[in-house]
Amino acid sequence: MRVYILSRNETLYSTSRLVEAGTQRGWEVRVIDYLKCSIEIMKGELKINYLGKELPKPDAIIPRIGASRTFYGTAMVRHFEMMDVFTVTGSLAIKRSRDKLRSLQILSKNGVDMPKTVFASNKSSAKDVIALSGGTPLVLKILEGTQGVGVVLVETLKAAKSVLDAFYGMDVNLLVQEFIEEAGGADIRVFIVDGEVVGAMKRQGAEGDFRSNLHQGGTAIAHKLTRKEKSTALAAAKAMGLGVCGVDMIPSKRGPLVMEVNSSPGLEGIEKSTGFDIAGKIMDFIAKNVTTIDDSPKPKKRRIKKDNIGA
Repeated sequence: MRVYILSRNETLYSTSRLVEAGTQRGWEVRVIDYLKCSIEIMKGELKINYLGKELPKPDAIIPRIGASRTFYGTAMVRHFEMMDVFTVTGSLAIKRSRDKLRSLQILSKNGVDMPKTVFASNKSSAKDVIALSGGTPLVLKILEGTQGVGVVLVETLKAAKSVLDAFYGMDVNLLVQEFIEEAGGADIRVFIVDGEVVGAMKRQGAEGDFRSNLHQGGTAIAHKLTRKEKSTALAAAKAMGLGVCGVDMIPSKRGPLVMEVNSSPGLEGIEKSTGFDIAGKIMDFIAKNVTTIDDSPKPKKRRIKKDNIGA
């Protein structure tokens, strides 16, 4: 089995764990910096080059595409898909998940609950946007933000109007969401592989911070999901079409609310908090979907010259 991990940094915990899990199975696992790939497109022929040399076709790929490189990264994933290579996360699903507005639209259409969200242009009245969101306090999210960056909590009408006017003045695209106070700065990350929950953790934001992201100083512990939390996470992953993903939810009075579905969830927090071998589950997913053919050299059969038969 030949597996490529599309990652820009082989020393990252997630990447190294995936390499370890695949290598333990005797597979050929290679980390490929997708920004160093180029593609060739000809009639009836698709090729990928890496560092100037043609890259042998793998059996499967594991995309670990950074949010700032979504366009180029998904172009590489799509090329592998067109070469009939199995990918644990499809290019279209990655693009959908990276577009915060689009992903919420998809989740809404599929009946997945979430905080009330308003999106408007910079020509809209800040006062109207605040009213549509249910009033303050509310949360402002920059569409291009990741890992909790670009997320602001505003608690008063005056502050909300000032921040909205400032962002709209810079032509920044924003999502405005209701603030779920009862969540207490905590959320739940559910890790899903192949339509099954393989781990869950509860993340708690640092003191004084409503964001629970581990990159922002949050902490994590293993979490036992309720039936509703589990069904909500699975529904979100299915709606987004993601084979491997992390579903982020916050508890509320009306049940779990989905905040985001992450197409490249990190493994460190979930593995260390739960003790589960999540990387191994991803390899199980690949093994289930890829049938390899033994292409080792076969012994040559002795050839009998026909001219000598019956002579």
